[in-house]
Amino acid sequence: MSVSLIFPVKNEGDNVKKTLDSLFSKKTNTHFEVIVVDDGSTDDGCFFLHSYSHRNSIQLITTDGVGAANARNTGAYAAEGEFLVFCDAHLQFEDWWIDHLLDPILSGLTDAVSPAIGSIGNDHFIGYGQSLKPNFRIKWNAMPQSLNETAVLPGACIVITKKVFEDIGGFEKRFKTWGHEDVEISIKLWLFGYRCHVLPSVKILHLFRKTLPYNVGYQDIYYNLMWIAYSHFNARRILTCRKLIHDGKAGEIEKRVLDNGALIQRKDYFSRRKREDNWYFNKFQIDF
Repeated sequence: MSVSLIFPVKNEGDNVKKTLDSLFSKKTNTHFEVIVVDDGSTDDGCFFLHSYSHRNSIQLITTDGVGAANARNTGAYAAEGEFLVFCDAHLQFEDWWIDHLLDPILSGLTDAVSPAIGSIGNDHFIGYGQSLKPNFRIKWNAMPQSLNETAVLPGACIVITKKVFEDIGGFEKRFKTWGHEDVEISIKLWLFGYRCHVLPSVKILHLFRKTLPYNVGYQDIYYNLMWIAYSHFNARRILTCRKLIHDGKAGEIEKRVLDNGALIQRKDYFSRRKREDNWYFNKFQIDF
């Protein structure tokens, strides 16, 4: 069994080193490789890797600002592991975290899993998977008793087999710079017949930053929202997404989405999916 840990990086400063120091200091019986995808950083935050003590276990890939989704895809394409672990580059780990997160997948209980997510610097916060609000924003789930289904896998840490990842086409390749990557892949997994869970007995600490590493405009986020809508949703929900665009450019953004081939993808996805979007929203009691 082999595992590939994929860390997308964009102007993370010393967070990358802190994250890797934490990773390599923890106990595990799992063989893993590390892939760092530096997506056009300008802060030299990955320069330390050239002399890092664990450099022989790390593959550094540089990309030219392909965005959050495609940086993850780039790492996955280079991965040799049977299992992919997508991690933010600002995390702190615990002993045996990889081993425990692999257990429910190896046991056939789920197809993709995330740990509980705590907050670096805030001992009072911990989230157990995510769901969606009526405005399509994220909300964190309360603590379950054991392995539990979740509508959205937190993008901070997602474990999935490479086979399943490739079957669903990975993260959305046509997304703009940043926004909704974890939401889209979670919805796609569920609609394509797979299962997403959170394992509350494993906790990873995450640095919730006040600013984004990417220069992101609302039009990019709205574009990604409309791309999700046309890829996965019925006509009523497409209209609901359109109404969430408040800058007066809904028509322009929708036209760009359609011109870029959203209807072709919609036809393909609708022919392959095992469940309808109504099933997903009803199952998780999401009013959207």
